[in-house]
Amino acid sequence: MKKSVAVLGLGRYGISLAKSLYEMEADVLVADKDEDLIKEMADFCTVGVCADLENEEEIKSLDIKNMDIVVCAMGRNLSASIMSVAVAKELGVPLVVAKSSSERMSSILKKVGADKIIIPEDFGGLQSARILISDTFIDYFQLDENLSMVEIRPRDSWIGKSLLELDLRKKYKLNVVAVKNSQTKWGFIDPQRKLTSDTTLLVVIETTELNKINKG
Repeated sequence: MKKSVAVLGLGRYGISLAKSLYEMEADVLVADKDEDLIKEMADFCTVGVCADLENEEEIKSLDIKNMDIVVCAMGRNLSASIMSVAVAKELGVPLVVAKSSSERMSSILKKVGADKIIIPEDFGGLQSARILISDTFIDYFQLDENLSMVEIRPRDSWIGKSLLELDLRKKYKLNVVAVKNSQTKWGFIDPQRKLTSDTTLLVVIETTELNKINKG
C-alpha cells in the first residue's frame, strides 16, 4: 500500500526528499510559500500547494490529517516549523518528522510534538526517504555507490523462520552482520535461530536491492 507524505518547505533538503519519495511511488504533497518552487515541482509530486507555513489556517487547509507522514522541512524557520509540527500533531498525523539546524531547535521541536528529528548533515533527502517510506528500515547508511548498511525489522513473512530457511543472501544479495532485540546489545546471530517480531537485523546489502526488501 502506498504511503502518503506531506513535505512542508521546499528548500534544498525538502526538494530532494520530495523527489526521492515520489520516485519511490509515494503519494507526495508539497507546500511552500514560493509559487515558483511549487510550479517547478509539478512533475515530482502528487499535489503542490502554495501556502504560508507560519499560518495555522493555511496549514490546516492542506488537509494533512489524512497523511501517513508529515515532514516539516523548514530547518531555518523556527516559527514555521513549530506551527507545522503543532498543527500536524493536533490533527492526529501518525508520524511527524521535523528538519532541524541545531540542538536547541531539535529540543524545541520535540517539545511541541515532533516524533523524529532529522539533521540534513546526517541524513540526505534520498536517505531520509528510504527510511520514512519503509515499514522495514529503521536506520540506513550508504557505504559507497554499491553497498549500504541497514538496520531493519523482519518482514512479517520472516518471523518464525531462521536465516538458513530464509536464505536472504540469495534472495536480496545481503549479509546479516549482527542481531539484537529490545533486551540485548548487538551480537552475532545463530543461523538456526528463529526470528521474532522483536528482532532487529543489521545487514550489508547492495544498494540496488533496497527497494526489493520493501516490496517483499
